[in-house]
Amino acid sequence: MLRLLIQVCPASPYLNSALRNFIPNHPIEYRMITRDESIELVKMNVKNKNLVNHMIGVGAIMKGLAEHFGEDPHLWEAVGILHDIDYETFGEDFANHGAKSAEMVKDLLPDDAIKAIRSHNPLTGYNPESKFDISLLAADAISGLIVANALVRPNRMKGMKAKSIKKRMKDKSFARQINRENVMMCEDIGIQFSEFATIAIKAMESVADQIGLGN
Repeated sequence: MLRLLIQVCPASPYLNSALRNFIPNHPIEYRMITRDESIELVKMNVKNKNLVNHMIGVGAIMKGLAEHFGEDPHLWEAVGILHDIDYETFGEDFANHGAKSAEMVKDLLPDDAIKAIRSHNPLTGYNPESKFDISLLAADAISGLIVANALVRPNRMKGMKAKSIKKRMKDKSFARQINRENVMMCEDIGIQFSEFATIAIKAMESVADQIGLGN
């Protein structure tokens, strides 16, 4: 049983809690799931490369936002990477998308992180309330806009500016599936759109080669 638990939750910061159900007083220290472990876990559950790239991109934006707010960048990046981990497993059950992701990673992350993942899809009935929640919702939305913009640029992410994203925001026919209201929720957490776009672009440029948007 010990081996099974470690295989299921190899990076769990709360693995000691699970182990103590079977082995009282087992001396296991908490630790945060790493970026590489988060990506590995995603790849175990998601085979669509574009979706994996999307999750890595959202993770990068969340890391940038955490640094802006003085929050834990490793935790916020992990949340961004893991937020859509249920998409292929429960993709047709969209009303529960997000809630299923939260359930899948509930032993890997603290409660506020689980809530952020759960509430990034308002159809679950969980509304984004905290700075963490709203950051994920806005990051998820703007990442799609940035990717769509990069794909029509000869240099992809290189040299992209916030003003180009602002222009795309106004053109409702461009990447029309992007929820622009969710993008603008950045203002609910004290960031003006231009600054938010700058943070997001810089973050995604840092992983551009990894997500197929390098020059």
